[in-house]
Amino acid sequence: LLTLKGREPLGSYGHRSNSKKRRKSRTAFTNHQIYELEKRFLYQKYLSPADRDHIAQQLGLSNAQVITWFQNRRAKLKRDLEEMKADVESLKKLPPHALEKLVSMPEGGEQEEEDEEDTRLCSPTSQGLFLHSPQCPSMEHTVDEFSEDEEIEVDD
Repeated sequence: LLTLKGREPLGSYGHRSNSKKRRKSRTAFTNHQIYELEKRFLYQKYLSPADRDHIAQQLGLSNAQVITWFQNRRAKLKRDLEEMKADVESLKKLPPHALEKLVSMPEGGEQEEEDEEDTRLCSPTSQGLFLHSPQCPSMEHTVDEFSEDEEIEVDD
């Protein structure tokens, strides 16, 4: 039998033995379920057991699915906040003339070619994220630095 590090041995045809509980498959939430979960998350980051039961029943989900969705959503919020903090810090490190150019840029992010080199490499993209470039010394953080929270998937 072939054994992979940290995994069960593979039997014939690459199937794992059923001695350990198998991981459940990923839940595909409907748009309605996500909308309702996001709506609740806006004003309540942690649910009481009664609230959890109510939401699970209302949306046709298991208790564990609601718990996991909220855990993952809090982890995503934390990552997003850390990324925004890094973006703010990188803006603080830009020279004043570069900030002025960013503020005066048209909505589409287009600028005259002579101005482009100063700010293009350190300017926000349409998603609010900053392009990373060696010419932009203010970009000290990358998204990978803040992805220490592991998302947990549970299905029932």
